[in-house]
Amino acid sequence: VQLQASGGGLVQAGGSLRLSCVASGRTFSMYVMGWFRQAPGKDREFVAAIRWNGNTYYADSSKGRFTISRDNAKNTVYLQMNSLKSVDTAVYYCAADRSIISSEMSTGSSYDYWGQGTLVTVSS
Repeated sequence: VQLQASGGGLVQAGGSLRLSCVASGRTFSMYVMGWFRQAPGKDREFVAAIRWNGNTYYADSSKGRFTISRDNAKNTVYLQMNSLKSVDTAVYYCAADRSIISSEMSTGSSYDYWGQGTLVTVSS
């Protein structure tokens, strides 16, 4: 599986962005898809994930502001980010794996496939 993330950019605090991640492969619909981010000087952290059936998982920092969704016909997963804050500034990565148990959904090592990342900069 190859992943290509896009949609990052510069946005003012309070604004919105939608990230996209296009996956190769005919079995995309069965994969767990996740979004992680890494801010300068910080560890990578979980943002959100979605199962093949639409079940979603969010980090506490994402709940209420971010929405993950997927379009299996387009092999694409999205991350709609609203009410952006300066602390959301980071490189955002999409990730995929064939099967992940719920308790491990937020663990980066659970995902075998990673995209190249897209930079989101939120100005205050």
